[in-house]
Amino acid sequence: MQQLEALVRAAEAEVDRQMQICNACRYCEGFCAVFPAMTRRLSFDGADAHYLANLCHNCGACLHACQYAPPHEFAVNVPRAMAQLRVKTYEEFAWPRGLGGLYRRNGLFVALATAAWLAFFLVLATWGRPGEGRDAASLAGNFYAVFPHGTLVTMFGVVFLWALFALAVGVTRFWRAIGPEGSEPGAAAEATRDALTLRYLDGGHGEGCNDEDDRFTLRRRVFHHFTFYGFMLCFAATCVATVYHYAMGLHAPYPLASLPVVLGTLGGIGLVIGPVGLLWLNFRRHPLHTEPSQRPMDVGFIALLLATSITGLALLGWRDTSAMPTWLAIHLGCVMALFLTLPYGKFAHAAYRVAALLKYQVERRRRNPVAVAAD
Repeated sequence: MQQLEALVRAAEAEVDRQMQICNACRYCEGFCAVFPAMTRRLSFDGADAHYLANLCHNCGACLHACQYAPPHEFAVNVPRAMAQLRVKTYEEFAWPRGLGGLYRRNGLFVALATAAWLAFFLVLATWGRPGEGRDAASLAGNFYAVFPHGTLVTMFGVVFLWALFALAVGVTRFWRAIGPEGSEPGAAAEATRDALTLRYLDGGHGEGCNDEDDRFTLRRRVFHHFTFYGFMLCFAATCVATVYHYAMGLHAPYPLASLPVVLGTLGGIGLVIGPVGLLWLNFRRHPLHTEPSQRPMDVGFIALLLATSITGLALLGWRDTSAMPTWLAIHLGCVMALFLTLPYGKFAHAAYRVAALLKYQVERRRRNPVAVAAD
């Protein structure tokens, strides 16, 4: 724990050092929310550093524009400094704090091993169930013939509530550390719009950010959108199916053209395109953009998203065959692993970032206390 404390303070100090230099230069003031937020301060304590780190999208545009970037002796590399601190944010504010370092080392192994162990357990649970034949005719695509509806609701209800509670505690701790006093009209709506449109992944000028070189590109924004909206479509499919089951008395299995299946299929396709694109960009990025200690978290989370979407689409393809119970167990294992690790991986960035965007929108509606630059 003392080692983590020292690493967090060192990362905060590096953000403070670089922001002091950027605050004197201000060439990148129009790039993203980080720099207008910076101009409202003359010094940067730990809370300020975590706030700015979670406003940053790791876009890379400021690095390519910076006259003080390496090999200059000032060695200003804002994307890397912010990425180093963001990893520490997830550990510093996580609940329980001991799980904050889940992805610190061997993130890919942790993610896949968790999914594999849960899937193996569930596959074993499908064997030898009395009265539920494993031939296609007797199953007829009915998942509840393999796992009763009540069992699924209990299992995933517990996992979902755990993830939701852990994430809520982490973000509450973060907000208490960085949050401004009071609120401002319109701030929440604009912060939500900025989050949903990934506004600052356009580089501040609309042409996009930088990946492997000086060229601007919108690829990262596009693949992030596929991932986010793919996830939300899958979530919507579950919600619609719940309404069908409890409010309308329509029980699964649903036809291929039904709303839950269409939403889930489109979401699954989005969750294949987005994560594959992000993984491709992750390995193509300029080495100065990336923070090596963050890669296990990035790759582990992307791998879980891909495993969930691919097994879900496989389950759809084989749902009317005798292979359905096995694919169902594998898919459910991946989904459970994804939700169990959500509060401690890259997904948490979305929640912390929305909180940082809300603070930014509240601040920019107030008088600049430094009063030496306009927002």
